[in-house]
Amino acid sequence: MPQDPFRPFETTLPRDEALAVLQAATTGAEDGELFVERRKSEALVFDDGRLRSASYDASEGFGLRAVQGEVAGYAHSTDVSIPALKRAAETARLAVGDGGGTLADAPRPTNTRLYGDDDPIDSASFPVKIETLREIDAFSRDLDPRVVQVSATLAASLQEVEILRPDGVHVRDVRPMTRLNVSVIVEQNGRRESGSAGGGGRIGLDGLIDPADWQAKAKEALRIALVNLEAVPAPAGVMEVALGPGWPGILLHEAIGHGLEGDFNRKGSSAFAGLMGQRIASRGVTVLDDGTIPDRRGSITVDDEGTPSSRTVLIEDGILTGFMQDRQNARLMGTVSTGNGRRQSFAHKPMPRMTNTIMLGGDADPAALVADIKDGIWAVGFGGGQVDITNGKFVFSCTEAYRVQNGKIGAPVKGATLIGDGPSALKRIRGLGNDMELDPGMGNCGKDGQWVPVGVGQPTVLMDGLTVGGSAA
Repeated sequence: MPQDPFRPFETTLPRDEALAVLQAATTGAEDGELFVERRKSEALVFDDGRLRSASYDASEGFGLRAVQGEVAGYAHSTDVSIPALKRAAETARLAVGDGGGTLADAPRPTNTRLYGDDDPIDSASFPVKIETLREIDAFSRDLDPRVVQVSATLAASLQEVEILRPDGVHVRDVRPMTRLNVSVIVEQNGRRESGSAGGGGRIGLDGLIDPADWQAKAKEALRIALVNLEAVPAPAGVMEVALGPGWPGILLHEAIGHGLEGDFNRKGSSAFAGLMGQRIASRGVTVLDDGTIPDRRGSITVDDEGTPSSRTVLIEDGILTGFMQDRQNARLMGTVSTGNGRRQSFAHKPMPRMTNTIMLGGDADPAALVADIKDGIWAVGFGGGQVDITNGKFVFSCTEAYRVQNGKIGAPVKGATLIGDGPSALKRIRGLGNDMELDPGMGNCGKDGQWVPVGVGQPTVLMDGLTVGGSAA
């Protein structure tokens, strides 16, 4: 059932009273805001021929922040009321101390609105969702007799936020999200392997429950599982590596993107600290963070401080040109926010975070880049990984990769990991394909215990000298 419009400053937090409390909490501070959020989400999991789980969650709350220098006082509550706000203000006020600060200018206004008020959860009825998942299960099993298990997940959520600043500036944003994922397990001669495919974005469910969409996902999940059935142990050693387009950009996000966030560079803990204006990547490499692309997971009209989202060039033709900034770190570094101040929910403080981090394409034929490999692998799918922000060192596991020798694509390999460091890897790029793609819409990013949706993208990338970890003798 549709909810009433989210208008907390007209109902539970009368605007004038809330503003007075916020102003008292931030008197003498350099920045601060009142962030109010309503969120609801639904997830259905169909596994092994039956509905395994159906969940619905709803939450509402506020967070109040007062910022003075490098210190931020923050208090939050699920009780959206003036008495609770006053209690929170007393706590946040402790960070301001004796004050002495001058309130920073408000974020610039915007007339852009990426999303309407439509609720993606209500864009399809519950029976239709269940029947779609049932059809996905049956379709996937009929694709190949080797399929022994199918799992399908359909999820949707809606986040609504309102942000009030001490100067009276008031902005709101509506952020829908949907995703469909299909996983299959196949068995042949006693060997079992799995494959999965999925995606979505800030869109309604209509497109995801269209048979043309979910059938393509089911076929892709099966294809990956069958590839894994034929996979041989991955080789080990220092090799040439070609990364496929789209989702492999998750390596760019983790190994390089985090190192270009403002807080790590202000504190000098990033491997890229102090290198502004210097060459940090091969010529032709341009990396940007763009939160303005419609419908993408990382796209937002305004960030969680009220700053409009933007397209920020981080690396241009190999030269470091920018960092992703929130308001606090930008002020301390003498620059401006890039609209990257994000938080997981009202219970968390904002910090510099990526939105959609993308490496632009070049002019090379992707097939020619792979054919240029003398001894290495072609990695087109990735799973999890680990990164040390201070030096950019990373370890990533491949979910789909192939052995390449003398330009010939050989057998798929299993158990391959890529090991290296972001700063060195950027300088080892020797070819960029003309096939830049965005990921299908499945990224989440963790930082300091907070998770936010993100997007990635890149073309086929050919790199020298990455260490491949494998188990082949």
